Amino acid sequence: MNASAASDNAVTPEDHARRARAVLDDGAWAYLSGGAADEITLRGNKTAWDALRLVPRVLRPLVNGHTRVPLLGRTLEHPILLAPVAFQRLAHPDGELASAIAAALFGAGVVLSTQASVPMEAVARQVLPEATRGPLWFQLYMQADRGHTLALVARAEAAGYEALVLTVDAPVHGARDRERATGFRLPPGIRAVHLEDLPKPTQQPLARSESRLFDDLLLGAPTWEDVRWLLENTRLPVLLKGILDPDDARQAHRLGAAGIIVSNHGGRTLDTVLPTADALPGVLDAISGAIPVLVDGGIRRGTDVLKAMSLGAAAVLIGRPYVFGLAHAGARGVAQVLRLLRDELEIAMALAGCRTLATPARLVK
Repeated sequence: MNASAASDNAVTPEDHARRARAVLDDGAWAYLSGGAADEITLRGNKTAWDALRLVPRVLRPLVNGHTRVPLLGRTLEHPILLAPVAFQRLAHPDGELASAIAAALFGAGVVLSTQASVPMEAVARQVLPEATRGPLWFQLYMQADRGHTLALVARAEAAGYEALVLTVDAPVHGARDRERATGFRLPPGIRAVHLEDLPKPTQQPLARSESRLFDDLLLGAPTWEDVRWLLENTRLPVLLKGILDPDDARQAHRLGAAGIIVSNHGGRTLDTVLPTADALPGVLDAISGAIPVLVDGGIRRGTDVLKAMSLGAAAVLIGRPYVFGLAHAGARGVAQVLRLLRDELEIAMALAGCRTLATPARLVK
């Protein structure tokens, strides 16, 4: 069966996942689908959305309903963005280009990873001219050398990216057992194209009592002072991705962040942390509507999108679902995943009695 035929038969997120597994080798599958340690958080993200129950309201007027939402000065056709996922050419030869093209055609925002396998300029050239596109943002990992960070920021600004998304929850990689079990390594020809010019890190000599992690690898780990510095050195709005604690949300707001993304890195960093559906209400309470709060992690169905928006999220991001579509059918697969979520969101809104997303659905646990 060719990719188009297989794609046509994929009608659920699990269908896309199964087809992706069939075409990916063990290492790529472990990298793209796996989580940290026992993957408790990976599973918990989905379970937490499932545990929220919708209580529909009936006989409400639904004519002229829509999924439009405001976000950072724009009106989006729907609240679904593509989360930053590294090395998408692991999934498909067209990588991030295919994902971005599909997103632009379906009005979805794109957050391109620092560790993308396609240059940011090439993605911007494909996305920016598309009239139906959503926002185009660049995800940033703070580099140990501020000059390297500034160079990435300058490239993103020059290419036309509209915001920076600073990931703050991954000073080191999580303990990803599935990846280690497969001996995962990036195959030849796939690399983080934005980091090619960085000098190779050198290990510092350590005393017996010192830690390779705390006394070497984490010497350049970012702090709140680095966030302040970044905000002072870019003309773009900056969102902080990886916030779970309300106190961190308040600090981000105090420093001038334009938005917050409640995220636990898709369960890929620290295992057993709070699922994002459970963390979202506390962060929203802390922010009190001052800046937009987005959320990712475990969102698989249109009902999940409605639940997140009903809790008060400004938008949602998806990761694995679109990458699985990409893996087995390229841009067509990404488009099908987005179409599925958009259709399911509209159906869920109608059946829950929500003409627009400004009217939240009632939720119980």
